[in-house]
Amino acid sequence: MPAAQPSAIEMFLPFIFIFVIFYFLIIRPQSKKLKLHEGFLQSLKRGDQVVTSSGILGTIDSLAENFVTVEIADGVKVKMLRKQIAASAVQALSEPKNKK
Repeated sequence: MPAAQPSAIEMFLPFIFIFVIFYFLIIRPQSKKLKLHEGFLQSLKRGDQVVTSSGILGTIDSLAENFVTVEIADGVKVKMLRKQIAASAVQALSEPKNKK
């Protein structure tokens, strides 16, 4: 007598389980972080101290829809994409450093 074949649901159950784990460990936290960053970018205003994704600290001089002009030194202004602003300088400098 041949062995019974598992049903389609039983065959795909491990894949569904793995997807649920990926969703809660990777996809969901990443999307929450992205929404927080987008909210931060929308709340930027002139005079805010910021850190760019390349690590440059500066003060926002002017804002446009997609671009920001950041003054990185007296009289030195850099025009960059708004999405390249990583964080507030106050927040970035006050975070505790990870010790290994």
